[in-house]
Formats: sequence, C-alpha cells, structure tokens
Amino acid sequence: MKSAALLLAAAVLAATPALAEDTLKVAVPQRGTWDTSISEIGQKAGIFAKHGLKLDLLFTGAGAEVVGGVVAGQIDIAVAAGISTVLGAHGMGAPLRIFSSEMAGQAEIYWFVPVNSPIKTLADMNGKTIGYSAAGSSSHAALLALLAQNKVNAKPTPLGGVTASITAGMSGQVDAAWSAMPFGLKDVDDGKIRIIARAADVDVLKGRTVRVNFTSANTLATKKDQIERYKAAYKEAIDYMYSSPEALKMYEEIGKVPVAIAEKMRTYVVKESTNPDQILGMDSIMAEAVSTKFISAPLSKDKIAELVQMKNQPKP
Repeated sequence: MKSAALLLAAAVLAATPALAEDTLKVAVPQRGTWDTSISEIGQKAGIFAKHGLKLDLLFTGAGAEVVGGVVAGQIDIAVAAGISTVLGAHGMGAPLRIFSSEMAGQAEIYWFVPVNSPIKTLADMNGKTIGYSAAGSSSHAALLALLAQNKVNAKPTPLGGVTASITAGMSGQVDAAWSAMPFGLKDVDDGKIRIIARAADVDVLKGRTVRVNFTSANTLATKKDQIERYKAAYKEAIDYMYSSPEALKMYEEIGKVPVAIAEKMRTYVVKESTNPDQILGMDSIMAEAVSTKFISAPLSKDKIAELVQMKNQPKP
C-alpha cells in the first residue's frame, strides 16, 4: 500500500506544471558595456530564473530614451540611467522611483580622437565639438563636469549610443567623440585612436552615484515583490560576474571583445562601484543637476524621499 501511495504521489507531482516565472520588461542601454551586462549575464546564468523571474530585455540607446515608456507601463524597469535624467523627470512631475544604484564613479567613459587628429589633449578642444550620448545621460553629466573642471569651452554634441559615437569620431563628424569601455580599447591598443580625457578624472564624480535603476510608482506598487526579487538576483549576478570564469565567457560574447579585454573590465570597473544598495553624494548630485539645468531648483527632502525607494538609503 505504501509503494502504491508513493507511486501515486510521484504521478501527481509529475503531472503538476512548474510554477510560471514572472516576466519583467527591462530596458538596457549601451549593450556590451560591463555594468549594463549584469541583467543579461544573470539571466544566462539562470540566476533570475532561480528567483522566479524571466527578463524581457529591451536594448536601447541612452537611458533618457525610456522614461516615457516606464511612466506608461510599457517598460517595467530601466537600468543604468543617468541620475540627472531621473531627477529632472521626477522634478517635472514624472512618477518615477529609484530602487537601486547602478554605478558610482565613471571609470569606463572616455573621450577620444583619431590618432592623426591635431588634437592632443582636452585643452585643445576650445571651440570644438565633443560628444555625449543624450541629454541627461551619465556621459552628458560627466562631460559638462569635465569641461567645467578644466575650464574648456568646447561644444557638447549629442551622438547617440557608443557605436554611433565611434563612427562619428572616426569619420570626423565631431572633433572628439565619447565611448565606454570595452568599446574602442582594441583601437587604442592598435594605435588607431587616442584618449584625450576620462570621466574617471572628474573630481566631483569620484565615489558619487552617476547611474541608477528605476521604475514607475505604479509598477513599484503593483510589482513590488517582483522588483525586490529582481534586485536580489541582480546582486547575485554582480557576485557571479566578479568571480566566475563562465561570466567572462558570456561577457566576451555580449561585448564582442577578446578575453584579455574582458578580463580588464573587472579591474577598470571595480565591484564596489556597482553596489546597488545606496545612493552616494546626493547633495553634490543635486547641486550639479541645478547648475547644468537638468532641474531648475533642488528637490525638497520629501520629493527625494518619494523618488528614492531603497531600504538601506539614509533619510535625506
């Protein structure tokens, strides 16, 4: 009788369908950079599935492009958005909610010229055009801070994503273009381009949050459990990327880079900079957002508390 009961139980379990995974639509800008690959690598490694999630990844240009889709509910989550974009949109009434940091500092962004350009340093850029991705992006904020720090009167020019920017820089459409590691590193090694400035050299950006992951107020309210599971899986994916040889192989494929450059990314973008648990330097972020006209005035403490929905974030 016991054997029969066990067989019956096994048959019932075999006939019971597996619980369906919850799907989250996630907008990912600049596919192929190290930090924007966290969700993709985590999905490939089965980490998000372990948390009952299936990610529908939408690859976009700059994070600023997806604010409308997030507000409308067409996109559940947007990752790696410039914090100035989110502050500006929220200040104008968009019901956005930051649920984690994405990047502190700007180790991976740089500006370059073709090797035969007469421009040797950033000081040669007065009156010349220099690129960024889109208004409100982290590359835009970094460029404005870079020019202010070095007192250079160049002309910031939107170029779109990394691929479009590299094309514009190599074809002479702008005097200097922007890029993000690993893109262009092989060209540097091959002597085709010359780096004239790095966002890592901008004093005000060091150790400060520059990009965030956000959603809408409605999505956070209706899918809070899924977003909490997403963040837990996201943190596991970061651990995996900084420890697993398999993660590097996945990144080689995603970034279309050789293994030597893939390995360098763990050094260029240190793990601590990807910590999602705390927004760093909000006062400095707010002051810069005002000076660069992303917002007209600092957001109130209540407005910041409404925007930043993070358990570990200190009260403003």
